[in-house]
Amino acid sequence: MAAAKNEILLESGTNEIEIMEFTISDVLYGINVAKVKEIMIAQPVKFMPHTHPAVEGIYKPRDIVITVINLPRYLGDANSEAGEKDLFIVTNFNHMNIAFRVHTVVGIRRISWMDIQKPDKTISGDNEGVATGIAQCDGRLVTILDFEKIVAEIAPETSIQMEEIDQLGPRKNNKAPILIAEDSILLSHMIRDALNRAGYTNLSMFGNGRELWDHLCESERKGTIDQDVSLIITDIEMPQMDGHRLTKLVKEHPAFKQIPLIIFSSLITDEMRIKGKELGADEQLSKPEIGHLVSIMDHLLGRE
Repeated sequence: MAAAKNEILLESGTNEIEIMEFTISDVLYGINVAKVKEIMIAQPVKFMPHTHPAVEGIYKPRDIVITVINLPRYLGDANSEAGEKDLFIVTNFNHMNIAFRVHTVVGIRRISWMDIQKPDKTISGDNEGVATGIAQCDGRLVTILDFEKIVAEIAPETSIQMEEIDQLGPRKNNKAPILIAEDSILLSHMIRDALNRAGYTNLSMFGNGRELWDHLCESERKGTIDQDVSLIITDIEMPQMDGHRLTKLVKEHPAFKQIPLIIFSSLITDEMRIKGKELGADEQLSKPEIGHLVSIMDHLLGRE
């Protein structure tokens, strides 16, 4: 059955998210509906050798070959063998189509990003865990999984590649202050390392849009906006405040609206481009195109 996400379109910049709830051994998890292409009954899968243990193999539902990830197996669940009633959540992000095996799909609900909390280090440890956020819905906790991190761990070649920066050739350092909102610790480190290698050395990283917005407001209060920010880069999916809400606030504020703003997200689709453009984003790029991001930064900052 096709996902009903097209019937539940969010107004741009409201700081809300539609999550699809699903279960693995009765534990409740969530995924952003914007990542979901369709839900279907689990299909026979062709085994592929020399792959990550969580990769079941591939199947071809219509005209494309889709990789299947056994999500119970990846999460270490004891009930990871294929079941007759299992479902595939077929996703599309980062220009990839990937199916995730789950046990049941519960439904779709709309919640505010303000109601989603980042897990602390007692859960995730020093390194980032697999949960991008925790939400409480009808008295039950829903763990929203970081599907980008899951795929990056299973197939590192699909994530940000430093080789793209090296292909740009010799570059001079640029100390223009860049503000970056990215909730994924893994991707935050990778983006910082890549941009540093590209010569951008004055980077301020924020775990969500709210933190970056508060920083902007403090700069306005002190009268130091020109010294504190030359360009903003933001993800879309983030607890507390998402990138679309941040973009709306920045572009509607008389003191901030001239600051170039780039949306850098795995969710860039035709629909998302329309939303971002309506909100005033100067550019919208899909992860993991880090070389393209640097080229756009060069252009917006007059470096080329």
